[in-house]
Amino acid sequence: MATDPFPQRLPTLDRLGVTDPSNVSPSEVATEWLNAFSAAITQSDTAAVIDLFLEDGFWKDVIALTWDFRTFEGSKDIKKLLDARLVATGLHELCLLREPLNEPVLQKVYHDFVWVRLCFGFTTKHGKGTGVVYLVPLPDSKWKAYTLFTCLDALTDFPQKIGPLRNKEADHGGWEEKRRQEIEFSNNDPTVLVIGAGHSGLETAARLKYIGIPTLVIDKKPRVGDSWRDRYKALCLHDTIWYNQTPYLNFPPTWPMYTPAAKLADWLEGYAKFLELDVWTASTITKTSWNDSTKTWTVEVNRGGEGTRVLTVKHLVFATGSGGRPKFPDIPGKGSFKGSAVHSSEFKSAADHIGKKAIVVGSCNSAHDIAQDFCNHGVDITMYQRSSTFVISTQSVAAMLGAVYKDDFPSELADTYNTSLPWAVVRRLHQRMVPMVAESVDKDILDGLAKVGFKTNFGIHGAGIMSLFLERGGGYYIDTGASKSIIDGAIKIKNGSAIESFTENGLRFADGTELQADVIVFATGYGDPRDFMREVCGDEVASKITKVWGMDEEGQSAGVWRYCGHDGLWFANGNLALSRFHSLHLAMQIKAIEEGILNKADVVI
Repeated sequence: MATDPFPQRLPTLDRLGVTDPSNVSPSEVATEWLNAFSAAITQSDTAAVIDLFLEDGFWKDVIALTWDFRTFEGSKDIKKLLDARLVATGLHELCLLREPLNEPVLQKVYHDFVWVRLCFGFTTKHGKGTGVVYLVPLPDSKWKAYTLFTCLDALTDFPQKIGPLRNKEADHGGWEEKRRQEIEFSNNDPTVLVIGAGHSGLETAARLKYIGIPTLVIDKKPRVGDSWRDRYKALCLHDTIWYNQTPYLNFPPTWPMYTPAAKLADWLEGYAKFLELDVWTASTITKTSWNDSTKTWTVEVNRGGEGTRVLTVKHLVFATGSGGRPKFPDIPGKGSFKGSAVHSSEFKSAADHIGKKAIVVGSCNSAHDIAQDFCNHGVDITMYQRSSTFVISTQSVAAMLGAVYKDDFPSELADTYNTSLPWAVVRRLHQRMVPMVAESVDKDILDGLAKVGFKTNFGIHGAGIMSLFLERGGGYYIDTGASKSIIDGAIKIKNGSAIESFTENGLRFADGTELQADVIVFATGYGDPRDFMREVCGDEVASKITKVWGMDEEGQSAGVWRYCGHDGLWFANGNLALSRFHSLHLAMQIKAIEEGILNKADVVI
């Protein structure tokens, strides 16, 4: 097994050499630390700032000091950040936030691990932001920062046109014609072209629109939301409504806790309409070229039955999903199979296969959903498990998310808290939490699966679902009921032997066994997120792009919502929560570039 780059070394009470500090006043601890921090920042006293951190502490930044997504670990790297960017960014006006939802609080994370969490506001030369600090106790009754997070929330001179800044002009006629011209870009070209009208593309377009950047979204499908509408009918979000809110427009309070895909598709269609986003559907890019002198793209768009349009834009944003092309294993003998073999992206409903035998190849979310769909329709179904799977109950996921994502808690603040910890720390916390959950809430499920031969694991380096999602984009199942069907034998399991070939009537395995089937669904995932970009922009542009998705060496998402190696090209990928939060940061980076306040040199440290 690969060496864990973030080994378990939390600053526990034992390691720090202190006893339980539960009698302290979080407000007093936070005030004393922030006063010292603010004084050191004001005086540009780097040594004094660093002395307020543990030697192996962290500073995580989202475009506030670095115009990038960066994490600096240890005194040496934090000094590097401060030397390069403290004076340049003009960090000042640090103010402790004391509202009920973000007041300082003492949190007992584990029995031997506590911290004081505090929030502060700050100002830079170009904007305002929020900071989150996690302080741990030392033997001399002092507290030092284990992690500090700085995040830019708004550009001072270019705020979002919402709330008090909304358009206040009354429209006394002509709105429809005005909207038609806006959508068609009759008198101008957009500054940004977003490719993909799913949730990431629409949320990015909304952020750009309301920060003053003309933006066009194009999608190859006939309707907005079809990227969700056209998937298998049993698809339903596996995480809670509070985690999946959309910016500027929340789901109504009647919305179900777990949203069906078709319902989300309709919501996105309404979202685009109500926020007046400019979208061309049934449209594809047929040609692109990049002019490095003018820093512009020339893009030819085929609008289906409405002809071709050539646009000159400054930025392309690929919002085409976290995966690339569907991955279909190369298995000999496919031509001899008399039944139907499809990728999960093409599968619609088990209702089309009643009375038949089915195999699902794969054992993660989509595979379980589809297998349960077959089971619900009385179809003889076998799941072929190629490798072990991390399984966690919806109850456990809801409890994890519920620490910050809940009713009557602003999603903006929840997103800030959720992003505030460096990935190295999150991983260490989850390495302790995952086995605890497995031995308590999820014990019956995991024990039952083990008895019927379904193989489970604890995720990459034992860090569970978050490591699998952020590093691999898959490899897990959030149990919505299929685990019980597997335990009860309603969904049969085959594993432990590789697929050797198709046969006329199913699949043959290396152990000599054969499974018969009329339909085989390959829930085998998707390729590289750069696949679509390569098709649109060509190999020369693609060769300059960094890794997209997964983690970089600092534990930040690679190439997504940030500079990816090529000017004027961005990726907007992720679930609804990531898209909601980081779409704003992508929009602010583009706005800063367009207004001349962000240069590429500013993101290099």
